[in-house]
Amino acid sequence: MTLSRLFAGKAILIMQSKIVILLSTFLTILIFSRNAPFKLGFENSAPTQIRISAVGDLMCHSPEYEYARAGKDSFNFNFIFNSVKPILEKSDFAVGNLETVLAGKEKKYSGYPKFNSPSQFLDAVKDAGFDFLFTSNNHCLDRGKEGILSTLNQIKLRSLKSTGTFSSQKEKDSVQVIILNGVKIVFLAYTQMLNGASLSKENSFLVNRIDTNNIRNDISRAKKQDVDLVIVYFHFGEEYKREPVPYQREIVKKTISAGADIILASHPHVLERIETFKPVNSKLDTGFVAYSLGNFISNQRWRYSDAGTILNFTLEKDAAGNIMLKNIEIVPTWVFRGKVFTHQEFVVIPSAISLSDKPLFYLKPADLKKMKESFFDSRDILLKNIKLDKSKISVGGQI
Repeated sequence: MTLSRLFAGKAILIMQSKIVILLSTFLTILIFSRNAPFKLGFENSAPTQIRISAVGDLMCHSPEYEYARAGKDSFNFNFIFNSVKPILEKSDFAVGNLETVLAGKEKKYSGYPKFNSPSQFLDAVKDAGFDFLFTSNNHCLDRGKEGILSTLNQIKLRSLKSTGTFSSQKEKDSVQVIILNGVKIVFLAYTQMLNGASLSKENSFLVNRIDTNNIRNDISRAKKQDVDLVIVYFHFGEEYKREPVPYQREIVKKTISAGADIILASHPHVLERIETFKPVNSKLDTGFVAYSLGNFISNQRWRYSDAGTILNFTLEKDAAGNIMLKNIEIVPTWVFRGKVFTHQEFVVIPSAISLSDKPLFYLKPADLKKMKESFFDSRDILLKNIKLDKSKISVGGQI
């Protein structure tokens, strides 16, 4: 055998060995990654989804904390949310408007017209599954600057997030980005009124007021952080009006033009319609405004104000960064007040159970009648004007 043929044979063997090694490596990757997204130098292209729950006003009137009193200075509000907790826990993120102040017992607990609630109310809110609270509303100054700072401190102590009121100008000007399954979101919050209270210039950072120039600047600053969505909350409108008034429509119109993707709101203490819109310079295909999410928990016992909703919406982000509104689900709720076992309780209940063959044992026929009425009221108010494919709209609440 010549020397050249010998070297050629060895070269072929070396090449064959390398091919065998490459094939073995490839097969190993296939075997051990069969239950995971296949990656070989490429990013995972599978879309991701997030589900967000939003509710309206979380209020604490004096009968609520008296019913929750467990001792001279102790309270347990957890029963309020027992029936809706499983629904909220299904979501990746839950938000609501904290319409009370947590200033401590030294400032004296009180309900309307100037709220100051036991901090255990916030324990129940967290236990129910809430992650984020809007704190700019007409009652946020019920105990002055000290009340705002104390409330923010109580929120932080429980590892909850919030926006709308702030402890400093630096905090107000910062961009707080929430990342949910790879989707980057900024929440902003503003209030129309402060119940006649005013802020000095040096304390103006405490509360975000509705000002379209400031809103535009805040949205612009958020979008520069390469976020996927800007969700704006407003505390505005006229109490007990079941249709948005011109002021609400004008603010919403300007906020959409400024680049808001989704708009949530409350204050009227009743539900108002949901409408869809085409976002401006957005990654989101379809935005929407919920003009009022109504009361979630309160002691307002009359028709429409004793009803609220959990608004669930699902968003999907694809590999290119585009986001689609996959679904809007409303879960109409109704507030029960009465005896459960041996105690007087407030309970937020999905009102769809009034249509069930097995309603909760403590509900009387009169309760079921009101709950059923509120279910259809809520469904009709929220959805009658929404322009969205019917396959993307659902009504839930069976537990």
